[in-house]
Amino acid sequence: MKSQIPKLPLPESLVGSEIGTFTEFTVTQRMPGIARRVIVENNFAPSINQSLENLANQLPSGYLLAFEDDTGIDVINWQKYLEPYKEQRWIDIPWFFAETYFYRLILNLTNYFRSGEWQGVDPFSLQKSQGLNTSLDAIITLCEQVTQWLKDSQQDGKINQNVLITLLHFALWGNRVDLSLWSAFESDRSNFDVENQKAHILVDDASHVAELLISSACQRIDFVVDNAGFELICDLCLVDFLLGSGLINQIKLHLKPHPTFVSDALIKDVHDTVEFLAGSKSQQVVAVAERLKSYIASEKLILSDDYFWTSPLAFWEIPVSLKQELAAADLLIIKGDANYRRLLGDRHWDFTTNIADIVCYLPVPMVALRTLKSEVAAGLQPEVIEKVSKSDANWLTNGQWGVVQFVE
Repeated sequence: MKSQIPKLPLPESLVGSEIGTFTEFTVTQRMPGIARRVIVENNFAPSINQSLENLANQLPSGYLLAFEDDTGIDVINWQKYLEPYKEQRWIDIPWFFAETYFYRLILNLTNYFRSGEWQGVDPFSLQKSQGLNTSLDAIITLCEQVTQWLKDSQQDGKINQNVLITLLHFALWGNRVDLSLWSAFESDRSNFDVENQKAHILVDDASHVAELLISSACQRIDFVVDNAGFELICDLCLVDFLLGSGLINQIKLHLKPHPTFVSDALIKDVHDTVEFLAGSKSQQVVAVAERLKSYIASEKLILSDDYFWTSPLAFWEIPVSLKQELAAADLLIIKGDANYRRLLGDRHWDFTTNIADIVCYLPVPMVALRTLKSEVAAGLQPEVIEKVSKSDANWLTNGQWGVVQFVE
């Protein structure tokens, strides 16, 4: 019988009152900055802007703001989630709860769910569209490359394992458009072996994952998506190759049901991204869009969302119905830092803890593709930790280091 929770005693949650931590910096500085940026980037009514400013002012040392019924589907759940933390300060409650509640509160204050002129207005839409427009060159290069790889695989009648490893690495680093990766494409385009980037992957199980994908054991993949923008395009190029090469029969993308964590992807963002690609002047980019549209139409690619993904719950608190859905997959691909934090319950695990002992509650094999942006980690070797902490004091939070962690 599989364990329903981690096999190990649960460590303490990260909280914002831990002096000098990135968690403290996030709650007291980054989150107020995000609330104020929402004011600047939208044309909300003055009363809404005042509420957002009030939220920004409360975060560093004030108390949780009340949550009004805004007719959202998840209101009853949030009232239940909030119960243990009423009349507490933002910095004293678990960080993952504070962040997820903060983003839900922004929607509450901006009338995202209430009928009226602000209903359904994504407060972060400007940043999402900017993310695509600033990465046009990278998008064209990647789409051209994937289209070529698909042609090669059809001509050769076999899949180049290096291509899969490369696409997994792109999905890992997709939130970095500066992509020092592009130099990899100058010579042998199938062999993505940029030593600089490899050296920044603290655990790299990409070859194990590639082997599993090539084996006939893997027919369906469930993909827990992270950000919109160029990162989503990297994910969709991986999807395109897996479906287009016939390696995988079906892929299900798990997306957020409403805006959160600024750039997290919704079903609408996937459709908008495909339309963005379809409007390109490059034929290869348009070809990727056409293939993606055909996968969606034929249900080879399924887009789904669930309020669990915007809840403050740890991954092991997943509702039974969603867990059963994931259990139908042969592999889970879990993207990004926030999803990784949810996997580990956003707790102070020793970084050398065997990750398999934590995620033993998952019903199927999983690979986490994550660039580190928080002080949460597991499954690292002591010598790796020693080496990286000597070379980069901010390795846990600056997004320059990544993991491709596979758990069977």
